[in-house]
Amino acid sequence: MATHPPLPGSGSWNRRHVIDSASLTYDEVQEVLRTAQSFSHILSRPVKKIPTLRGKVVVNMFYENSTRTRTSFELAAQYLSADAINFSVSSSSVKKGESLIDTAETLAAMGTDAVVIRHASSGVCQQLANYFGDRMCILNAGDGYHDHPTQGLLDLFSLKNRLLKNHTDDLRGKKIVIVGDILHSRVARSNIHLLKLFGAEVHLLAPSTLLPMHIEALGCKAHTDIEAALHDADVVMCLRMQLERQRAGLIPALREYIRFYSITQERLDRFCKPDVLVMHPGPMNRGVEIASDVADNQQLSLITNQVTSGVAIRMALLYLCMSTPTERSGLERLQSSQFQGSQSDQSLQKGVLAV
Repeated sequence: MATHPPLPGSGSWNRRHVIDSASLTYDEVQEVLRTAQSFSHILSRPVKKIPTLRGKVVVNMFYENSTRTRTSFELAAQYLSADAINFSVSSSSVKKGESLIDTAETLAAMGTDAVVIRHASSGVCQQLANYFGDRMCILNAGDGYHDHPTQGLLDLFSLKNRLLKNHTDDLRGKKIVIVGDILHSRVARSNIHLLKLFGAEVHLLAPSTLLPMHIEALGCKAHTDIEAALHDADVVMCLRMQLERQRAGLIPALREYIRFYSITQERLDRFCKPDVLVMHPGPMNRGVEIASDVADNQQLSLITNQVTSGVAIRMALLYLCMSTPTERSGLERLQSSQFQGSQSDQSLQKGVLAV
């Protein structure tokens, strides 16, 4: 008999939009994690589809390049039986001068239920949420240097599943070090908020030119020395050097960064706890922020797991934002079905949500 995580409650989630990490409450994040845990069982099924959001339309509007985030949102929508459309900026009326609001309004007029947006300008997602209100769901897939809430949530989900026996436990007493280009990283900001919310001790490691001013006001500790930062670390989270966003002169050369800050097996062995875990949101610059043997070490690397967690988290967010509390009560039927690989496609369809 398969076992399943506790059912998500119906009272702690009332959002139509996911704009940032800082505004999410502890109960809301727990509901996302519990819902993602329920949906994660679907990813190992031979038929990865349930009719939860059948008839709904999700549009991915990515004004910046993306592989993992865009693809996982597209798959998440498809696994929930929504119609997923990838909006091509390069061939759209944006190139003719159409404003973002007018483009989104056009999509809404066509019957779009949710827009997933990535944009180079901080605050764009909040602007759209304010404009559309309850007419259309807005999910932030990364805006400028501001936030990347789904990445922070999937990182938290991956950590809790690996580090904690009980999924309701927090990360109190765990030292988590974020290493790399903190200054330009929306991922770092998202993770700081969520990891602190769950009790983790968050440390940042970077050259002084890549540390934002007053970053410690968020409740973390900043370092420029690798030994002090990595001492007894439980988790090391590497960040990509975002050269496309950096002004010239922030670091002398990449070889200098590699010399002092690259995460290698030798440095993990010297400074961290023996069972340290390593994470990276991708894409990786192998040999720069992380050594290949570290990234590919399945004993300590959570990188592939992060990608898988991303689909479950984004399924959870689309489901929570695009369905009503009454519809979400149908999740009990999703949990009660067994979803075993040995079942036939017909039996799999009998136990799924009928929303």
